[in-house]
Amino acid sequence: MLAAGLYRILWLDNRSPMPSFAPRPWFALTAAAVFLAACSPTFNWREVSIADAGLVALLPCKPDRANRALPLGAESVQVDMAGCETGGATFAIAHASADGPAQAEAWLNAWRAATRSQLGEAKVTEAPAALQRATAMPGPVRLEALPQQQQGAAPVQVLWFAQSQKDGTVALYQATVLGRPSSPEASKTFFEGLRLP
Repeated sequence: MLAAGLYRILWLDNRSPMPSFAPRPWFALTAAAVFLAACSPTFNWREVSIADAGLVALLPCKPDRANRALPLGAESVQVDMAGCETGGATFAIAHASADGPAQAEAWLNAWRAATRSQLGEAKVTEAPAALQRATAMPGPVRLEALPQQQQGAAPVQVLWFAQSQKDGTVALYQATVLGRPSSPEASKTFFEGLRLP
């Protein structure tokens, strides 16, 4: 599972520092801001390949990438991630590769349990999901968590799924939206844009 804080820092801590700019007259900055706003929509969707396993995702901004070891049950698993922040939310896809179906199911169950343990008092709903070409065992699962208002935490939507590979391994994925996107259609576009080969 990727803890809520890790969603944000897994790739952000690898960014280079923001450049500093020399002061400019206020009208030049205003003109530049108007120009950039016109040329840079908040949700600039693009297809992104995830790992080498073949998944193609739609992300609403240019993704950063990172790789970390993640404890799943008793094992430390190498997980790579692509994600970005825009419009008030973080959009991310994490990927790991299991040796076979039994290991994939164990890891996916550990991932789900660890995620739930990080959600505290949030109202959580979890249900089977559908994704074309995903394995039936382990099957896709969708989780939605709405925090209590006094918690100040962000809502979370997660989809876990897997796909068998030709070499006998199983690719595991966690697709996440953390926060409330400013466009009500953004989460739907993100999850419906996941395409397995």
